[in-house]
Amino acid sequence: MNTALVAKNTLVDLNQRLLAQFAQKQPITELVKERCVFVDELLQQAWQSFDFNEQTIALIAVGGYGRGELHPHSDIDLLILTQTEAQSQQAQELISQFITYLWDSGLEIGHSVRTIEQTLELGLSDISTATNLLEARLLSGDESLFDQLYDAIREHDFWPSDTFFLAKKQEQQYRHAKANAFDLEPNIKSCPGGLRDIQTVAWVAMRHFDAASLQELVGYGFLEPIELTELLECQDFLWQLRFSLHMIAGRDENRLLFDLQRQVAAAMGYEDATQLAVEQMMKRYYRTVRRVMELNEMLLQLFKRATLHQTAPLTIQPINDHYQRRGHFIEVLDNQLFEQQPEQIINLFLLVAKNSNIQRIYAPTLRLLRKARRGLKGPLQDNPECRKYLMRILKHPRGITALSLMHKHGILSSYLPAWRNIEGQMQFDLFHAYTVDEHTHRLLLNIDRFSQTEQIDEFPLGAILINQLPKKGLLVLGAIFHDIAKGRGGDHSKLGSKDALDFCKLHGLNDHDGRLVAWLVENHLVMSVTAQRRDISNPDVVAAFADRVQDAVHLSYLYCLTVADICATNHKAWNNWKGSLLRDLYFSTQRVLARGKEKPIDVAERVQETKQKAQKELLRRGVKQKNIDALWLRFKDDYFLRHQPNQVSWHTEALLKHDKQKPLVLISKHTTRGGSELFVYAKDKPKLFATVMAVLDNKNINVHDANVMTSNDDYALDTFVILEQDGEPISQLSRIQSIKKSLEKALTAQKPKPSKFRKLSRIMKPFNVRTQVSFLPGTNHDTSMMELIALDFPGLLASVGEVLHRCDITLLSAKITTIGERAEDFFILQNNAGSELNEAQQAQLSEALLGALSTPLPQ
Repeated sequence: MNTALVAKNTLVDLNQRLLAQFAQKQPITELVKERCVFVDELLQQAWQSFDFNEQTIALIAVGGYGRGELHPHSDIDLLILTQTEAQSQQAQELISQFITYLWDSGLEIGHSVRTIEQTLELGLSDISTATNLLEARLLSGDESLFDQLYDAIREHDFWPSDTFFLAKKQEQQYRHAKANAFDLEPNIKSCPGGLRDIQTVAWVAMRHFDAASLQELVGYGFLEPIELTELLECQDFLWQLRFSLHMIAGRDENRLLFDLQRQVAAAMGYEDATQLAVEQMMKRYYRTVRRVMELNEMLLQLFKRATLHQTAPLTIQPINDHYQRRGHFIEVLDNQLFEQQPEQIINLFLLVAKNSNIQRIYAPTLRLLRKARRGLKGPLQDNPECRKYLMRILKHPRGITALSLMHKHGILSSYLPAWRNIEGQMQFDLFHAYTVDEHTHRLLLNIDRFSQTEQIDEFPLGAILINQLPKKGLLVLGAIFHDIAKGRGGDHSKLGSKDALDFCKLHGLNDHDGRLVAWLVENHLVMSVTAQRRDISNPDVVAAFADRVQDAVHLSYLYCLTVADICATNHKAWNNWKGSLLRDLYFSTQRVLARGKEKPIDVAERVQETKQKAQKELLRRGVKQKNIDALWLRFKDDYFLRHQPNQVSWHTEALLKHDKQKPLVLISKHTTRGGSELFVYAKDKPKLFATVMAVLDNKNINVHDANVMTSNDDYALDTFVILEQDGEPISQLSRIQSIKKSLEKALTAQKPKPSKFRKLSRIMKPFNVRTQVSFLPGTNHDTSMMELIALDFPGLLASVGEVLHRCDITLLSAKITTIGERAEDFFILQNNAGSELNEAQQAQLSEALLGALSTPLPQ
């Protein structure tokens, strides 16, 4: 029987056995070692069978395989070391046959054939090769040849310790710059806090001390036993993840992709409970990488002191009797200070706020801080002196800098027990790109950004309001508590509000300030929901929001918190469209609050004001009054309520020049409310909205707002705000022309072709969003308000349009909100009699939508 096939079958059997042992909770270190030993024996047997004994040649394991760590689908890195570059014909043929045999056996081989001189030359020029060589071990072949290489790479001039340290540090910085530790689909090998960060510590130690393992660092005094235990615990968990990933993906996969996360969680024994199994697993992952990042920072800083001893010492500047500044680090002078006076833990961060030259904590001080953190008997907030120091941090202009460092080093969770519960907590969706604690941390940093004058162009209103707030610290507290109750079950806004009020009382804030913070937490989503998912052109909607806000001070606080919150959710969440909606709502509410409830908005007055401003502009452009009057007689008042004067004048001028019998499609050259405005004018016909949505979807265009209405003589006057997938307006002329041409063709066609939509993307497939239809109570008896939640699949809005047509429902307006994989859309509807939907019509529409949107999607 073919020996390669036998070896391949044996490997398959090994993987099945290892998978069964993994399910039985056998230690991951034993499984990784067992696979390595198995591959060693397979390679050694193969080497012997090819009779290399007469050749001066050695088979050497390098890299991860050289370390003795081999996951199910990890590359098996080999160096075939030869004595001379010019090998005999027989040796070349043997090597070629050997490598072919290994591939045929199912082994994933990475190999090179080099002499000692070639190996050293390449190693000196490439830090990755040099690192792989440090972990080299002989598998089979000429031992003296291997010994020569082994001795050569341990010579001082082969990557001296200080040079090696700087190269590995730079390599890590480059790697970290390309990835975020809290990515939704993290690479557990290369992300900050991943396996590479643990290996970097080991590699630097190996070069400096010639240490073979992390364990040896304890003997050298560079690693304390408890730190070694922590590092190995973290490595153990990351190995379990990697092992599961390889087994489930069937390849060397190190990314925790969405479509694999549920399976990996199940393989690791997690089960759905209050939190999903996948969320429990990811919570431990994010907590693990945070621990690794802190240990990596501390240990590399200690190695820097040891390896770069010849560099100029850092300048020391006294701060007080307990602390000094060493370069841009803060250092404690008394090793017992934190244990004897726990309040000094918080004072350290107050000093960071006070001194802009301090950026980090000195490694020996960080070690003492970690030790004190582990030894705490209760939360730091129970200490009155700690509370005094924290309040001073909250009031300091650089307080957020200190809070950021407290978060980084686990002191926020040592202070505030509720913070510990959200550390590492994620939500299995595409909208929340960060863990709850990291999202809140980014929110705080955004508040800090608003205060900086250079941000006035990006956040013009926020930059003004943030500096007008009576007490910025109250906004900071609102930010800290806004999501602190997530994951407990129940309404996190209400639960967090109570937490905030209790905190304020404990810390001596007056009743007014405490109530303001609690109100911010309870209402932190209200402004976003109102702006994005309600009709803010409706005076009743703005008046109801103003009732909730109460006064201009609450409005300013809420605006700043809302913008900072959205920007901290994910890097795509904020765009000019959302900025425009929030600004519109802010100023509309401000006017209502300033006017007072005794002067409600007069609808007829608003219609007349819009007409006058638009007419003035049109006359200035030479448009005749009689033509304006004739056209506007065809328009209902609702048109003038839902459009700004500049939109009305733009539409009017184009319509007066246009052939009434043909569709008119306009796309603005300038942005409207942060996006491009699309105006569609055509003889109203069945499924017109669905047709427009289908075209836009096929053009990969996002629709954010729709005003759908008809003239008195049954012509559609539909306005949409559209954006590219990256959140930018439609700007390229060729792109605009292509969209217009496709829409005109579709609107002219007598029998529109059946719509073809894109397939569901890979990243969306793991998500199952339950379709929900709900009708909201409203004050207008002529319309009904409906909310729809569904998976945001290609063609969703076109499908909604089809259903509305079948149910004889007229769409007046829509707010389209995409939250990751979820569509949360708001519609204003009428029945064919021009009034609100009765219960039977609501039930019929709801049933039709649930049926249409819950059918299997194209994969």
